[in-house]
Amino acid sequence: MKKIKLVICFFVILFIALSGFNPSDMPVNNEVIHLGSKREIFVDHYLIDKLEGIHITMHSPHDEGIVMHFDKPWEGKFCAYVTIIKDTELYRAYYRGGDLTCYAESKDGINWVKPTLRLFEVNGSFKNNVILATGSATHNFTPFLDTSPDARSDQKYKALGGIFETGLIPFISPDGIHWEKLEDEGVIKKGAFTWGFDSQNCAFWSESEQLYICYFRITTEKGFRSVSRTTSSDFINWTESVEMTYGNTPTEHIYIQQTSPYFRAQHIYVAIGARFMRGRQVLTNQQAIKLNVDSTHFKDISDAFFMTTRGGNVYDRTFMESFIRPGIGLSNWVSRTNYPALNVVQTGPAEMSIYVVQDYAQPAEHLRRYSLRLDGFTSISAPFKGGEAITKPFIFSGKELEINYSTSVAGEIRIEIQDENGKPIPGYTMEESQILIGNEIKRIVAWNGKENVKELASRPVRLHIYMKDADLYSIRFK
Repeated sequence: MKKIKLVICFFVILFIALSGFNPSDMPVNNEVIHLGSKREIFVDHYLIDKLEGIHITMHSPHDEGIVMHFDKPWEGKFCAYVTIIKDTELYRAYYRGGDLTCYAESKDGINWVKPTLRLFEVNGSFKNNVILATGSATHNFTPFLDTSPDARSDQKYKALGGIFETGLIPFISPDGIHWEKLEDEGVIKKGAFTWGFDSQNCAFWSESEQLYICYFRITTEKGFRSVSRTTSSDFINWTESVEMTYGNTPTEHIYIQQTSPYFRAQHIYVAIGARFMRGRQVLTNQQAIKLNVDSTHFKDISDAFFMTTRGGNVYDRTFMESFIRPGIGLSNWVSRTNYPALNVVQTGPAEMSIYVVQDYAQPAEHLRRYSLRLDGFTSISAPFKGGEAITKPFIFSGKELEINYSTSVAGEIRIEIQDENGKPIPGYTMEESQILIGNEIKRIVAWNGKENVKELASRPVRLHIYMKDADLYSIRFK
């Protein structure tokens, strides 16, 4: 066994020598990240200082099929702006159905029912799943579960809804079904301009910022649909909004942005939205008639994109490629279809789900589920020939390093802990690292059989990661 380990170490060292990758050549970064015990997913370069032979990869969600048809008489073929909330063991779905706000629920996030709520009379009957039937807020009613430590029990759920003329009106609910206005007038009015608020406007309590945050629709001076951000300490009084930026990327119509904290790393806000390609047409008039697409909704196309933010007015668009491409069939290539629902939720021990509205403006309109492994939006990915990553210096708290990873049977991951200047720390070197082979959501890293790293907590360190035919989805000190 010792001989095998020595051979492996020899090849790791040989790779480093041949690749010219020398940690001592790495520029010293004086910025030290306070990581604490937070999980880091590799959706950006926040933690990464250097990559050699490997890169950050975005993964494609798996199509799990239709989970809900929008087939009730009061819903119609313009259902939109879906919000999914997981409240302990119950999943709740909110969506626009015609000029109403409708509700559905599930015990597993896969099988959904539309309960008969008997709250409002629609088409002469109370047998429906409508939770809001009047007012401008039904256009884009967007709720959230208030996780603020100061949230009152009768305001467990909050929501915003409204249009340009009214601004965003706040609502509250004790149970997510019975709603009332918190204020009669809109509390967010400024900064929207033309097309303002005409989308889902996403609010939530931020654990990392200790504020309510709202990302809402605006129109830029050049006429593009975009996003602004505002904050509040009480959900009523909001700060002057700030327009979001996207780095050095092409300008696109951001029709919906769906910004929300990732439930396993709440300091990272994930935005799985829809970009709108105005005037980019696929269907002919004859094809639209055959599909029974509304005559005003087939001369543009949309798909889902992925971006993130860690607060402030900057979105990170590391990936300009589509996150979920339109499916096979012309029904997927019409205006305002392929719009993701707000929020990503866990639907299995190793699975999370994203929901997407498809076949918009058609009789077959429905909600579809897509799945990914936990933390699996992206990963640091290495080919068979191998590669390495060096993190920026950071300070952690905890006693173990937990990783979410996968390798091939020929692949592996090895991790070295260095001081802030890139010098390997004795006892945690690459040669002493456990060879990690497998596919696990939760794996504790060891060095010569030792898992406890508490002695290194509260001092600046780096990780030097060697990978071969492998993916690293997240890390966390705990």
